[in-house]
Amino acid sequence: MLDKLSLIVISPEILLLVMACVIALVDLGVKTRLRGLTYWLTLASLAVVAWVTAQAAVAGETYYAFGKMVVSDPMGNWLKFFSTIAVMVTLVYGRPYAADRAMLRGGELFTLSMLSLLGMFVMISGSNFLLIYLGLELMTLSSYALVALRRDHEVATEAAMKYFVLGAMASGFLLYGMSMLYGATGSLDLNEVFRVIGSGRVKHQVLVFGLVFIVAGLAFKLGAAPFHMWIPDVYQGAPTAITLMIGSAPELAAFGMAIRLLVEGMIPLSIDWQQMLLLLSVASLLVGNLAAIAQTNLKRMLAYSTIAQMGFVVLGLAAGVVGGNTNNAQYAYSAAMFYIVTYVLTTLGAFGIILLLAREGFESDEIADLAGLNQRSPLYAGIMAVCMFSLAGVPPLVGFYAKLTVLQALVASGETLYLGLAVFAVLMSLVGAFYYLRVVKVMYFDSPITATTVSAPADVRVVLSLNGALVLVLGIVPGGLMTLCANAIVKTLAT
Repeated sequence: MLDKLSLIVISPEILLLVMACVIALVDLGVKTRLRGLTYWLTLASLAVVAWVTAQAAVAGETYYAFGKMVVSDPMGNWLKFFSTIAVMVTLVYGRPYAADRAMLRGGELFTLSMLSLLGMFVMISGSNFLLIYLGLELMTLSSYALVALRRDHEVATEAAMKYFVLGAMASGFLLYGMSMLYGATGSLDLNEVFRVIGSGRVKHQVLVFGLVFIVAGLAFKLGAAPFHMWIPDVYQGAPTAITLMIGSAPELAAFGMAIRLLVEGMIPLSIDWQQMLLLLSVASLLVGNLAAIAQTNLKRMLAYSTIAQMGFVVLGLAAGVVGGNTNNAQYAYSAAMFYIVTYVLTTLGAFGIILLLAREGFESDEIADLAGLNQRSPLYAGIMAVCMFSLAGVPPLVGFYAKLTVLQALVASGETLYLGLAVFAVLMSLVGAFYYLRVVKVMYFDSPITATTVSAPADVRVVLSLNGALVLVLGIVPGGLMTLCANAIVKTLAT
């Protein structure tokens, strides 16, 4: 019999599932090109879900439900809140683009987005191997369908096929690793797995064998090199609205899954998985930054940029335990959380501008398509410039403080290896600044291709302006968000 607490704990998931079904039914009667009723009903539903998760996060309590399969804690609830906001913003930016490309002939964009978000919620809340995997599959299957939503477009269909095949392989890695750990520990529950690993009764080699596959699966979902091969092709081939959908909120869910599996379930094996993460971070910073320099396609450049940015997140995750001591854990993991939240915020703004320009009848996915944007629209050129400077780590924008917090966590470890990695990360950031600043140069100093001014619907204009302002304001006063992330991690690790 279900107890009341269990239902309260999963109330955001229940609300999402019910409203996704309701919206799918309501949409059958909607005939307008922009599907106004479906759109506003989706945004209203997501706003309520965001409010519920924010209330739970602010309360700061940790609850377990369904026989400890589900956990509701501050970190998970904040990640759910930010994921919901990211999906809302993506739908605002993407609706006009989708309508112009016959992607709104039905309400699939809205229902699949909500089901994908439901999968993210289950991933973030899972305290059990099977539940985490079910959430992952729900999210990824919805994402495959979203990438293929533009059914008559060959490039999008090809991107969906690549995403599906490589995603299935990564899911297989993760599931195989989980099965190995289940076989070794005799439990699917993360708390029990933690206890058994800590007891030292299981052969270390068996645990590490399973751990390798889990780290490989996590690296694929985060987009860390050398498991990054799907990102450039899928980012470039998918419709831009869907590129933003798979490049923003799912990163938050992947981070939550990494914390659940590696920190809450397997921190006694930290000396093993941290070494793997360090290699992944170095490879990501190197591959992402060097490959991005050669790109002329803006979406492909941002794809390699994502790989490089994930290098910083993985560095934060790898600096939590130093010499068996967990004193640095709260600083390192909160720095990684702060980094990924601010990265998603900045990515939303950058892709919002691409989507805005794409509605003029072409994709606007080449760097050259931004030529002279400042002369056509100073506001939107300014927002794009702020996002590019933030991704490059230029003060006083929020991207600078995100990089600084990760570097501080590395330096605070006091280990020579981590100090060397901090220096390497700074050098790679300098390399990365080149391709971000190239975009700014094209917008401000190149001659415009067309003289038409850029116009946007009121909802897009308001959200885009707020998005750009937040990147700037959170850079000037980052303390609030930093404290939020730190408190969430501290309370979560304390349980």
